[in-house]
Amino acid sequence: MTRRPARAGTDLVAAVLAACDAHGPESAVSSARRSGRRLGTRTYAELGARILATADGLRDLGMRHGDRVLFSIRPGVDAVVLALGIVHAGGTVVFADPGAGEALFRARAALAAPRWVAAESLLSLASTPLLRPLARRRGLDLPAYARIVPDARHLYAGPWLPGVPRGARSVSSLRADPGHLPRIDAHATAAAADADEALVVFTSGTTAAPRAVVHTRGSLGAGLADVAAASMRPGQRVVTDQLMVGIPALIAGAHWVLPPAGLDPGAAPEKYLGLLPDAEVLFTPPAALDAILRLLDDSPHLAPRRLETLILGGAPVLRPLLERAFARFPGVTIRAVYGMTEIVPVAIADGAEKLARSEADGDYAGRLVASVRARLDDGELVIAGPGLASGYLGEPPMTEVRTGDLARLAGNQLTLLGRKKDMFIRGTQNVYPGLYEPLIASLPGVREAVMTGVADVIGDDRLVVLVVPATPPAHPDAAHPVARSVARALPGLVDAGVLPDLVVAVPHLPRSGRSRKLDRAAVAALARDLL
Repeated sequence: MTRRPARAGTDLVAAVLAACDAHGPESAVSSARRSGRRLGTRTYAELGARILATADGLRDLGMRHGDRVLFSIRPGVDAVVLALGIVHAGGTVVFADPGAGEALFRARAALAAPRWVAAESLLSLASTPLLRPLARRRGLDLPAYARIVPDARHLYAGPWLPGVPRGARSVSSLRADPGHLPRIDAHATAAAADADEALVVFTSGTTAAPRAVVHTRGSLGAGLADVAAASMRPGQRVVTDQLMVGIPALIAGAHWVLPPAGLDPGAAPEKYLGLLPDAEVLFTPPAALDAILRLLDDSPHLAPRRLETLILGGAPVLRPLLERAFARFPGVTIRAVYGMTEIVPVAIADGAEKLARSEADGDYAGRLVASVRARLDDGELVIAGPGLASGYLGEPPMTEVRTGDLARLAGNQLTLLGRKKDMFIRGTQNVYPGLYEPLIASLPGVREAVMTGVADVIGDDRLVVLVVPATPPAHPDAAHPVARSVARALPGLVDAGVLPDLVVAVPHLPRSGRSRKLDRAAVAALARDLL
């Protein structure tokens, strides 16, 4: 069998397959049961065989170059194999969070225009007319997966269950004998280009204007190779449920261990506990680490025994959390990754060095990774490089991205100085209030609306929506009928990560100056008092 050599940092699948060649008998990826025990460990040789078999099977089923696949399968071995197999077959993975609500899910599906749908059989069952009301009571407004995309080809993961569309093919039917490496379609492999679309990730927006970032095989390969080179080595046990960290682990020849998935696409913090004692590298967003540290206070016997590197990303990493992490994990190297969906990573900071810097000088984001080009425009950080996404779905290509962050550059060292435009961070999601305020203001009974964030001690924002009803109350009132109707209306209209923690009806919004411009600082102070 002959494979095209991987070009380091360019082609995503080629880099993974090169690792499969180099580390054949070693453990590549494992999923854990709810108890934390490993399940379904695959060696690198088995992983490579399954990726190739899946790609071949998809081509045999009719997948064509450029086909998009609406993808709703929680992190696990099957999901990893299928995602990489889709890209190797020339397709594009369109991540679709079923928790977004039916209306927003449909809007996103319409924009992406997929020809295939890949979903867990459990989601298909839960989206049947009989069980959808129960799913809604559990907080999931699921689309009808069998009909969400007319004339789509369907793939399902897990056992066959009622609700799985007629004619759907099981993901497991695409597997190969682990001891047999299937043929490679030389023409399809040679035709693969770094510029080929590989991944679509929806980041924000409403039902009227969903927005998604489009990555190519080359942009993903470049960015993820940077992550691998910075923090991982062959054989290390890397614990995370994040594809953007797990794939670099595979490229580096490490052993990616996935915590068990919950109802949400990601794993809850408590699901990491059984895997921590043997973890050598752990990646979490700051909010998840905060929860894990609190859980370890009650279960110190589950603290990592072999942890070498703690990687934090997806949101600002602040001093209080770093201090707690070093106290719990003495001697561990902490890496704080600064990046965005459009390009990951941008810079990586050593945790000890970050702590040593004065907060008065700004938020030290670390050294730019080698592949990133950065400049300042009126103080705003603008970045480019081979890891940059090709653009936003349905919009012109991009050659650089404006981050919205005010910054200082000293050689290759980056310090963040604040935001140029309004944005809050909930977990790992960037929330731009200007996207959502017009939608909220258009709801029945609402005269004006504003969204603001109140940061907690680890930098995560609690979201508050203030509405001025057509008949304003005398005092702020979270129990006002209009506040309650807004809170009921938002699920399904906006992404789940943007749902506010509190909706309050107020007599008026704070304004200042001769122009009576909205005073966002006063809005934030009012929201802080209300919380």
